[in-house]
Amino acid sequence: MSETDIKKTAGLPANAYTELKPGEEYVPVMDPEKTYPEVNAWSVFWGLIMAVLFSAAAAYLGLKVGQVFEAAIPIAILAVGLATAFKRKQALGENVIIQSIGATSGAIVAGAIFTLPALYILELQVEFIEIFLASLFGGFLGILFLIPFRKYFVAEMHGKFPFPEATATTEVLVAGEKEGGQAIVLVVSGIIGGFYDFIIASFGWWSEVFTTRVVAVGQTIADKFKLVFKLNVGAAVMGLGFIVGLKYAAIIAAGSFVAWFVIIPIFAYLGDYITMPIGAGVTLLIKDMSAEQIFSNYVRHIGIGGIAMAGLIGIIRSSGVIKTAFSLGFKELFGEKHHDENNTLRTQRDIPMKIIAVGITLTSVVIFIFFLFGVVHNLLHAIIGLLIVLIISFLFTTVAANAIAIVGTNPVSGMTLMTLILSSVILVAAGLSGPAGMVSALIIGGVVCTALSVAGAFITDLKIGYWLGSSPYKQETWKFVGTVVSAATVGWVILLLNDTYGFTGSELPAPQANAMAAVIKPLMSNQPAPWMMYIAGAFFALILTTIKVPALAFALGMYLPLELNTPILVGGLIAHFVSTRSKDEALNRARKERGILIASGFIAGGALMGVVSVILKSAGADWKLHEWSETHGAELLGLVMFAVLIAYMTWDSLRAKKED
Repeated sequence: MSETDIKKTAGLPANAYTELKPGEEYVPVMDPEKTYPEVNAWSVFWGLIMAVLFSAAAAYLGLKVGQVFEAAIPIAILAVGLATAFKRKQALGENVIIQSIGATSGAIVAGAIFTLPALYILELQVEFIEIFLASLFGGFLGILFLIPFRKYFVAEMHGKFPFPEATATTEVLVAGEKEGGQAIVLVVSGIIGGFYDFIIASFGWWSEVFTTRVVAVGQTIADKFKLVFKLNVGAAVMGLGFIVGLKYAAIIAAGSFVAWFVIIPIFAYLGDYITMPIGAGVTLLIKDMSAEQIFSNYVRHIGIGGIAMAGLIGIIRSSGVIKTAFSLGFKELFGEKHHDENNTLRTQRDIPMKIIAVGITLTSVVIFIFFLFGVVHNLLHAIIGLLIVLIISFLFTTVAANAIAIVGTNPVSGMTLMTLILSSVILVAAGLSGPAGMVSALIIGGVVCTALSVAGAFITDLKIGYWLGSSPYKQETWKFVGTVVSAATVGWVILLLNDTYGFTGSELPAPQANAMAAVIKPLMSNQPAPWMMYIAGAFFALILTTIKVPALAFALGMYLPLELNTPILVGGLIAHFVSTRSKDEALNRARKERGILIASGFIAGGALMGVVSVILKSAGADWKLHEWSETHGAELLGLVMFAVLIAYMTWDSLRAKKED
């Protein structure tokens, strides 16, 4: 066994997760002085395949539940499994590139589906090329703005940020050098989760959502007091909750419970005494609305205000990071050259700052041309749109990276909402309103949202590469290729899903995009926006921040539908249960890690089979038992099947052994 092989099977160095002492250096798994296989036909091919598959899967799941799962972990496991199956030698560097290219999928999808489906929701004209270019240009900006921050986040702050997702992915890749058996857990759980969710979507053997309306007393309470409990019984959503963990799952659920069990009943009580409709576009009296309608017309806007304020708080907290990283980039671009770049260790080389500067300039020019000739058709409006994109994307890049580094969650939706509100106010002041203004603001928001999403996700890839010893300039270069493929895939999937389901029904509610549409429409139609709701949400976020409760997670819970937050809480509870059953911390850790593999399989399998179901339905293969799936009996059966799924996930997680 070679020295390299010995080092690789030994796992990460002891100081991988701790702050470095004065004079101490971190030496990654792959020796910086040596060259390893990284970019080749194998890694690029499989990276692009992963980008296509997970872009489609993430788009479907995100439009269904309002959150996009991070693809890094399942892609890393699949890369390890492929390397093992094909007996590839020294595959660690290749696997990092596969993961880095493929993981672009989730980031591009988050940027696209949170904003661009709102164009269809508002019944505006939009073509594939507009979706593709908005995602592409946003992705390019996110990469270019993030690269100057790499050294600060991954090297200078070594051991100070936990990087939860990067940690999990890195451990998977390192474990793959010892054995590829972990991929089996992912494959088995992927088959179970995929088959389970495929039955719901394609056959309707049981209902996807259980509600307390299933019993007579529950129906009475829902009608009279607007109190209803709802639970999505899908495998993918529960898997998402396991990875989120109990802390943030509980905070998200708390926000949802406040919205549905406190604020909605208050609206319903006061609504009995209100004799006229309230709000732009509202025709029903509050007393005639269901709990779902009160949530959609009023309560959700409180969550939107909270998300926006949480993003603003994040910017203020990250002002020091912005200054530091900008200073580092400026010195590299204009400072004196003390060494030959060719002699720099490959693990410390980024794409040169001159190329970054040229890239940002060219991307800005192309975005301006796109806005001028493809979106606003007005010189002043195109300039305004470009400035909004560049300024907000740059400022929020550090917020996105900081959030990912600390909690693994990117508050991109809240930052995008702020962008939409700001864009709308500025464009209306500049004379652009109505349908043209809505298209313009949403395209601008799509570019910004994608830029921030990609920037946040990319810092995870670069941290993985730092721990393992990859060449960052290779990761950075090939990230652009993954962006092109992912942008094209998500554009196609959005068009397909819109033609098949639409984004205003129950099949694919697109909660984030509907929230964006709700913000844009009144602003661009000269109708009063629910500013008091936004302000109430903003104060909610401020109060939560003062008592040290993560405001973003709570606000997300307030504006995502209840049935999507309850299974996330269930997943978080399972994660807590399996990781605390033993007094042996090593065993608890092994159980948690096995549970993450199972959850990743549920997510990937469920989402991929969801896409298959969409394709079959669009081809005319509709096998769903629609009448049965809408009955109370189907709801009760769904609850039973969900209980079986919970039991399986708990049992299989507890099977883990320390040596695993």
